Amino acid sequence: MTLEQFRALIKPVTDAIAGKALTPELGAELERKIPPASAQFKDIEGACHSAIAAGWMCSQGGGSRRFGRVIEPGPQTANLSVDVVDLTDIAGPHHRHPNGEVCMVMPVSPNAIFDGKGAGWKVYPPGSAHRATVTSGRALVLYLLPEGKIEFTDQA
Repeated sequence: MTLEQFRALIKPVTDAIAGKALTPELGAELERKIPPASAQFKDIEGACHSAIAAGWMCSQGGGSRRFGRVIEPGPQTANLSVDVVDLTDIAGPHHRHPNGEVCMVMPVSPNAIFDGKGAGWKVYPPGSAHRATVTSGRALVLYLLPEGKIEFTDQA
């Protein structure tokens, strides 16, 4: 899996989000369009695992929290950045989403939960804030940020 292949794989997701309000309703729409059991969801999930194994995804951090920006926002991604985090039983640093955040939750451990959500989509509206928290094991979370904007309020 190369970065260019990953860009092509993620494009239908960014196209599905383009121009839409980041609301919980968008999360429900993504659950219908790209459900966790779908080939498209599984292909992205597999690509993330391959890229992590290859060392070019989630190359920052260590231990129970690895992360990294994969794609900068731009026209090809409807001005959304693409980041991936690999979290194991952790509450990450508190941060705010000035323009919202769309999360694709991919549990690695069967019972892993990200902010109360198992496999699927979770959308945070503009101005929301939280500590990205994974319980009951390990999960990958691909997140998309309009204009790539995120504000960290601590470095826990």
